[in-house]
Amino acid sequence: MSTTVITHASCQQHDMGADHPESPQRIHAITGYLRRTGLAQELRWRTALPASREQVLAVHPESHFQHIVAQVPARGLAMLDGDTLLCPHSLDAALHAAGAATQAVDAVLSGDTQTAFCAVRPPGHHAEQNQAMGFCVFNNVAVGVRHAQQHWNLKRVAVLDFDVHHGNGTVDIFQGDPDVLVCSSFQFPLFPGRLQDLRRPQIINTPLPAGTRSTAFRKALERDWIPALEAHRPEIIFVSAGFDAHREDPLAQLMLEDADYRWLGELIRDQSKIHAQGRTISLLEGGYHLDALARSVQEYLEGLSGF
Repeated sequence: MSTTVITHASCQQHDMGADHPESPQRIHAITGYLRRTGLAQELRWRTALPASREQVLAVHPESHFQHIVAQVPARGLAMLDGDTLLCPHSLDAALHAAGAATQAVDAVLSGDTQTAFCAVRPPGHHAEQNQAMGFCVFNNVAVGVRHAQQHWNLKRVAVLDFDVHHGNGTVDIFQGDPDVLVCSSFQFPLFPGRLQDLRRPQIINTPLPAGTRSTAFRKALERDWIPALEAHRPEIIFVSAGFDAHREDPLAQLMLEDADYRWLGELIRDQSKIHAQGRTISLLEGGYHLDALARSVQEYLEGLSGF
């Protein structure tokens, strides 16, 4: 399967301070490792375009957009919440992160590529309709989903979220939309502690206790995700690809190995072939141990691409 990586230099200029785990080094670690291993040469690379105001407003209300614009500092840092800060370059980065999602939709649905991986930051899956939180400003995956619905007239979409933290923002945005299946696996209890108990036919939450290892993780996803995908029959699959369930990650206590991310890529590739003509769009979410992040992204991309 052809795989395109979409990124932008502005995503490395969003800087929340030297001690913040969601650092510009995350993108450097991924791209540098892919170059060193040679996988970068097997991938297609594209420069992200910024999301338009209208594309963001398809997900977030005007009040949220204007609040972010107003909070961007001329210098230094501005705090949106205890974990989420803005620097002078953050709005540009956030718009390019969301824009990468819409660009990926256009590339995949036009047939230019089968799969796309958006190596972008700030991440997005914690951003609710009216609330930036958990390092997230705009909900990138949701912006992509709405673009697929509104501009490509897709009727059935799935979002698979394997970040170690629950994708509360994505659930918040799509909880009332039966056309969007949202499956989220996550350590529980753990941040953010919102919406993980929500009951909707198309919202599939898979809480996992601290210490969960590979076998239990894989069984839980096969139990919950595969039947949900079979019932929903998505025309495209979006992935909130967080790599912080790795055993080396400092922010959580799940115990996944590098090989589990290859397995995830293979699982999603297989399900995408069955239901969605192989069309898959992944967006980087968490992953804060730089070496483990880089290795895990490589494993995931190889599994997803069939290398």
